[in-house]
Amino acid sequence: MQGWGIIGAAFLYLLLLFAVASIGDRRASRWNSAPRPYVYALSLAVYCTSWTFFGSVGLSAQRGLEFLGIYIGPILVFTLGNRLLRHIVRLAKAERITSIADFLAARYGKSFGVASLATCIAAVGSIPYIALQLKAVAGSVGLVMDHYGRAVAPPAFIFGDISLAVAAVLAVFAILFGTRHTDATEHQNGLILAIAVESVIKLCAFLTVGLACTFFLFGSPSQLIDQISQSTDALKAFHYQTSIGTWIIQTALSAAAIIMLPRQFHVTVVESRSEKELRTASWLFPVYLVLINIFVFPIALIGVMTLGTTVSGDLYVLALPLAAEAHWMALIAFLGGLSAATAMVIVACVALSIMISNHLVLPLFIRSMAKRHPAEQPDLTKVILNTRRVTIIAILALAFAYYRFTSNNIHLASIGFVSFAAIAQFVPAFIGGLFWRNANGRGAMMGLSAGFLVWAYTLLLPTMAPEDAAILRDGFLGFTALRPEALFGTDALPLTNGVIWSLTANTLFYILGSLSRASTPLERIQASIFLPRYFIATPTLRRFRTTVTVAELKATMARYLGSERVERAFLRFEGHEQRRLDPGMTVDTPLIRHAEQLLGTAVGTASARLVLSLLLQRNDASGRDARQLLDDASAALQQNRDLLQIALDQMEQGITVFDKDFRLAFWNRQFRTLLNLPDEVMQVGIPVSEIVEHLIRREDIAFNARNSIIHSLTASRKPARLKMKSTAKTLEIQSNPMPDGGIVATYTDITAAVEADLMRQKAAEMLEQRVADRTAELTHVNKELARAQAAAEEANLGKTRFLAAAGHDILQPLNAARLYSTALSEKLGRSETSEFARNIDSSLEAVEAILGMVLDISRLDTGALKPEVSVFRLDRLLSQIATDFTPLARKKALKLRVVPSSIVVKTDRNMLRRLIQNLVSNSIKYSRSGGMLLGVRRRGAFVELQVLDTGIGIAQHKLKLVFREFTRLDEGMREAEGLGLGLSIVDRIARLLEFPLSVRSVQGKGTTFTLRIPVSNEPVPVEETRSRRGHARALELTGLDVLCIDNDADILSGMETLLSGWGCNVTTLRNGAALKAFCANRSTAPDVIVADYHLIHENGIDMIGFTREHFETEIPAILLTADRSKEVRQRAEDENITLLNKPLRPAALRSLLSHFYHARQDGSPSQTAAQ
Repeated sequence: MQGWGIIGAAFLYLLLLFAVASIGDRRASRWNSAPRPYVYALSLAVYCTSWTFFGSVGLSAQRGLEFLGIYIGPILVFTLGNRLLRHIVRLAKAERITSIADFLAARYGKSFGVASLATCIAAVGSIPYIALQLKAVAGSVGLVMDHYGRAVAPPAFIFGDISLAVAAVLAVFAILFGTRHTDATEHQNGLILAIAVESVIKLCAFLTVGLACTFFLFGSPSQLIDQISQSTDALKAFHYQTSIGTWIIQTALSAAAIIMLPRQFHVTVVESRSEKELRTASWLFPVYLVLINIFVFPIALIGVMTLGTTVSGDLYVLALPLAAEAHWMALIAFLGGLSAATAMVIVACVALSIMISNHLVLPLFIRSMAKRHPAEQPDLTKVILNTRRVTIIAILALAFAYYRFTSNNIHLASIGFVSFAAIAQFVPAFIGGLFWRNANGRGAMMGLSAGFLVWAYTLLLPTMAPEDAAILRDGFLGFTALRPEALFGTDALPLTNGVIWSLTANTLFYILGSLSRASTPLERIQASIFLPRYFIATPTLRRFRTTVTVAELKATMARYLGSERVERAFLRFEGHEQRRLDPGMTVDTPLIRHAEQLLGTAVGTASARLVLSLLLQRNDASGRDARQLLDDASAALQQNRDLLQIALDQMEQGITVFDKDFRLAFWNRQFRTLLNLPDEVMQVGIPVSEIVEHLIRREDIAFNARNSIIHSLTASRKPARLKMKSTAKTLEIQSNPMPDGGIVATYTDITAAVEADLMRQKAAEMLEQRVADRTAELTHVNKELARAQAAAEEANLGKTRFLAAAGHDILQPLNAARLYSTALSEKLGRSETSEFARNIDSSLEAVEAILGMVLDISRLDTGALKPEVSVFRLDRLLSQIATDFTPLARKKALKLRVVPSSIVVKTDRNMLRRLIQNLVSNSIKYSRSGGMLLGVRRRGAFVELQVLDTGIGIAQHKLKLVFREFTRLDEGMREAEGLGLGLSIVDRIARLLEFPLSVRSVQGKGTTFTLRIPVSNEPVPVEETRSRRGHARALELTGLDVLCIDNDADILSGMETLLSGWGCNVTTLRNGAALKAFCANRSTAPDVIVADYHLIHENGIDMIGFTREHFETEIPAILLTADRSKEVRQRAEDENITLLNKPLRPAALRSLLSHFYHARQDGSPSQTAAQ
């Protein structure tokens, strides 16, 4: 590939950027979609210029890892300082800020001087940085042309340099896409999209070159390591030790630059649309910085070893592919470097053009037209745009001149640090303005001036003066202590020397200047905006008026913004204020402030204030004071709110004002003191409900008092009392409505009055002491009885808790026994001994039933069971009961009759079913002949669900005994076996559901149980019916790969025996460590996971989740547990895990495994279906 081919590709690349930017502008309306945060985050990579692409390698070739310092700062800002970034963006949006100079001017009373000086510093400081890009592009072009045999001779005059053509092309691009609108706060969609694309291109280009150089072009990595170990220059760079001072200086400079460089402030703050974009940038931008620096050091070492000093280290990224004759790789490197340079130049020129036009050029136009009649003043919208276009051309011309007339021996990194140090002069005024309320415009001016002069002397001058200049060698006027690169004999690197002395002078004069005078009213107002106060003004403040009319204000604004935009803005203002603005009406303070903010978007805050103050001066009689009119009008609001706040803070009562939506709008100091509320609660706009919730969380008030407190604050006019537990104070709350719909509430400390009432009550109680003495003996007896009763209840509760806690340990060995017995039964088949195995299994099943009932009682007594209410018809429930119990009744030659009913009820379906099942089972058990009747009788708003039987009956004096646990009557013990727990469970469920339960019985004739249930009028939800799968397919499990996890060795052994007998391939594990080893040594996932919930310091749900995540598939899973709590069941359901309670029924397990087996063969979603 010839050199001119690469140059041609570069121009085609620039045309591609034009196309991308055009597409971004045409599709601006779609920019609120999901990709926007990523485009925003990638546009921040405009920070990575040719300094990053070329210069970092050059610096690394000399100083090892020192280049990382300029990236550590930005990473810290976007990770640890993200909260500060969000605050800066919010301020910029609220104040319509357009640049870093505008930000500083807005903080310091919208100072024209601060804005102008900041603009000059930014412009002068950015010139070397832009020149750096031109130097990099010119160097890369020269290297390409030299390599392909067409050297570029030194030009006879500056216009013969290829970098001039590049500067011209970049100027055209910046003008086309950065100067189309006067509103500097309007988002440059096309430009930002082009910058994001360039960020991707330069990252891909650098990674491609790095991979090629490290792994392919110059041998394998091991060979390169051997060669580097034998290269003296490479080892020197490798072992270079950067001082801690240099690390701190570079990190601090880069942290300041990532926010305060004009281009970075523009893309980070002005172009930001939402905090979501900042959240995305907080991780994506640091990742980008890490990726683009991965291969810097390897490329530097390879370059030093391969090319040495024959090529500048700044060009190693391009020179290495050329040296390896990798032409396409060289093209990629060239385009990557060009992309890095063009992105920076374009955005920097756009940002600087806005600052220079708004704060330096436009004020001159405004002052020159001040004495003209409004009708004679021209439309300035075109003047603003043309000024910005000319400014872009001038900036690039100055950068080109700096590049041409500075030493060619200066490295890219050195030039970049000069610019970083210039921008760092904003730090004292910027950070001080955000945290020091008393800082003012004089301090900012003095600090910026001092810092800028020291920077120019110590850092800028050495880059422009000849290397042997007397001032560099001997100091100013021959004073050695004034040598620029070693000021006052400082023994440090030139960069460290310049940064320390310039920032020291800056900070010192900033503090002294701020302390030399008091802040003006406007500076105090702006300080309160940048450092928020904890109160707001009332809506009824006096409005300051001038003689300027609405028509005159519109005409003035239209010259800068255009008539159409001004009309739209005024219509929005009318809608917000709910009043009409007639052309002849004089303007008031709110309208002036609105106009000032709107003008600020086009000409900056300082120039906007100048425009309006000149307008007021021309119309008002007191022309001498017109320049301060806006300050006085703005200060009126602040003064009134300060006076109001001071007055109310002196009151003993607490006062709050809530708006019509019951959100906090105002409060005084006493309110916060009485309720002891923290800063996060005391915020304007917080709902009254959140304040009450905070008091509940602090346990100052009870949860059930929440609604009454809110009612007392928002609706009731009667005094209400609030007892504060944390402070032991009693407050009286009195609220009254306001005309606008809000409320004013007062809070009075009445603790002393309440305590006085208590003292009077105690005195009255003493008069009754004699009566109390006479009844002391009776009281003592009652207390003893109460203690005895409490002890009995505690003992009963302890028993219940023991049963609940021991359930898991009891069921574990029983579960293992069931597994072994089932496996044995299936293995023996129909042999002679199989009957013994079946008997064992039947006995274990009976033990399971007993333990199940005991555990159910314990869960009911401890409150572990909670009703899950739903609306349903009784007929379906009753039909299920009939289906379940008809075979059992037939075995005893009994007839079970169920009367259908369409009644709808609202209760827990499963609990009601369990209650009816126990009653029907009891009736069948104790009936010798006849039958049972199950039906419903309507009784007004209730139904009586009845179970009638023809059984042995119950004696009248024993009707209450049958509901006690473990209580059996003599007649029943002779009739059937049992534990006496069935009716105890029925009674507990009925009380839990709050359904009255009654019983009537006649011995020898039968018993009737009646349950009274309220009827529901709610509609019955449409129930999805799921057809049961038939048993056409056998429960075959051959080849099913099952993973079993349990900490109990007996359980695992029994499970393995049972599942192996069914044809499964079983793997057993006991803990998480074994599971991790299993996953690490296995490439395919098991078909099914069967896990116990309670493991040692672990649980089965986490084990299942880990296995699924490792194999990246939703493996069907079964959770075995004796814990029947709602929490475990809900968590299993959330994780899509099938739950089987212990003791395990092997038939249920086999059915589930068979379902998973066939679902796997069919490719259906087995887990979901199994639920």
